[in-house]
Amino acid sequence: MRDSYITQREGKPVDHYELTCENWRNKFLEMDQEELIRRFSLEADEKALYIPYFSQIYRIDRTTGMTTLTDDPEKRLKFNTIITIYNLFYYAKPQAKVCGTFVPFRHVKRAAPFDPTFQRTILKPLAQTFNGHIQELEKACLALHGTPISQGDVGYVIHAFPWMPLTVIFWDGDEEFDAQANMLFDAEITDFLHEETVVCVASDFARRLGEESGIGNIDHLMGGDIR
Repeated sequence: MRDSYITQREGKPVDHYELTCENWRNKFLEMDQEELIRRFSLEADEKALYIPYFSQIYRIDRTTGMTTLTDDPEKRLKFNTIITIYNLFYYAKPQAKVCGTFVPFRHVKRAAPFDPTFQRTILKPLAQTFNGHIQELEKACLALHGTPISQGDVGYVIHAFPWMPLTVIFWDGDEEFDAQANMLFDAEITDFLHEETVVCVASDFARRLGEESGIGNIDHLMGGDIR
């Protein structure tokens, strides 16, 4: 099993995404792991911490700090997934909790400057992917243990982490209007994550919807990969 995110490539500089993950791996090793277990009610054993994220269980090795997918430890994870887990541990306030009020991304605290990028790289690809595929989107939402809401043609509340609900709303396209998608976030999400990391969560949300729908990869515009 790997003990570093860095892949040596002869004659090429270190990949920026890999280097960032490597820096965060080392930060994790400086954290109080027992305190993390208590704060986030994590499953743990003598070798690793385990955290659910979009209905998959991730393993963080106590010794190396490497994050892997528990059911497929050799799978190369997305940059956004790795960073989100480390950032949660690092940025979450001691008494962080959700408030139950959902807001669009532009109203997330301090996130407004990133909204144009969010619209272009998350919501637009999501809408285009599921245009004409309402049944596939419903299938994905149910696979992620979503709770239906009466908004849009498809609307569900789905948890990223057990304590972090998100909402996806989708309106299918027709002859007059293009398909539209939106994501809503708890108004206090930045008590858990840096505002830029909220985009990473949204990207993982869209990716998981694509995976569970059977449509496939829809995150080619949503951040770099750890190759």
